[in-house]
Amino acid sequence: MRGAAFFSRPRNVVWLATLCCLLWGSAYPAIKSGYALLAIGRDDTASQLVFAGWRFVLAGVLLLGMARAMGRPVFALSRGDLGRIGLLGLTQTSLQYVFFYIGLAHTTGVKASILNATGTFFSVLLAHFIYHDDRLHRRKLLGCLVGFAGVMAVNLRGGQELGAAFTWLGDGFIVVAAFVLSAASIYGKRLSQQIDAMVMTAYQLAIGGLVLSLVGHAGGGALHGMGVAAASLLFYMAVLSAVAFALWAALLQHNRVGGVAVFNFLIPVFGALLSALFLGEDILAWRNAVALLLVCGGIWLVTAEPRTTPRENAPPG
Repeated sequence: MRGAAFFSRPRNVVWLATLCCLLWGSAYPAIKSGYALLAIGRDDTASQLVFAGWRFVLAGVLLLGMARAMGRPVFALSRGDLGRIGLLGLTQTSLQYVFFYIGLAHTTGVKASILNATGTFFSVLLAHFIYHDDRLHRRKLLGCLVGFAGVMAVNLRGGQELGAAFTWLGDGFIVVAAFVLSAASIYGKRLSQQIDAMVMTAYQLAIGGLVLSLVGHAGGGALHGMGVAAASLLFYMAVLSAVAFALWAALLQHNRVGGVAVFNFLIPVFGALLSALFLGEDILAWRNAVALLLVCGGIWLVTAEPRTTPRENAPPG
């Protein structure tokens, strides 16, 4: 099929996965700017969940409109399909973000960025046990380790330390969030074999976002001062979520999980670079260049096809 060929072509995988990570990376400065515009404090988890919830609800609605305009089967879903998509939304969007925001409130941003990158390892390990054609080998493991080193390089700045103390409510919840996202993404890959990936993504974002909003409002969260700037920023975040999640679901549908998941290491690198650009931080720091080189090297190690020897190419005797 034409769609399958497009999303499985190696060059397209690289560009589309990088675009997704660039969009998700841009969410870092966008979220910080949104918090400032809406006067959401660092410890106001409830309002943060409301903000995230409306972002994903709007993303889901936008994506449903796009799917409808493209003639996708938006309303041709059985009750069972809706139930499975609902489960995906509750895990990939709602549960993952609840763990992430609670964990982020009880640990440092440096540790959260590094620990959240463990999701790539979880994806590669889970794929090893679930898919027979996505096994873990030394080259893939080395690539993950090199990419993870890049994430550490971009986050460990001068004078900052990880610290020895590990807290379950902080660091533990960040790791749990990474695992939930990895497991839910693999579940989403299975669903996308039966349900249109764009439609599936739209519904799961809307359902997950609605639950986040309800949880946030129940906890006393609210959005104050929604002016033109804040509304425009929220709309941009909804668009980036709709585009990135839809493309990512399509990439997972037509490719091995390990070959796509490794691109996640680019998210904190793009996040650091874009935060430096838009928030006035030091963009020329050597660590950013080192991090980008390490992450790209790790991606190459994981995605490059291993060379086969003549003996392996020879027909069975």
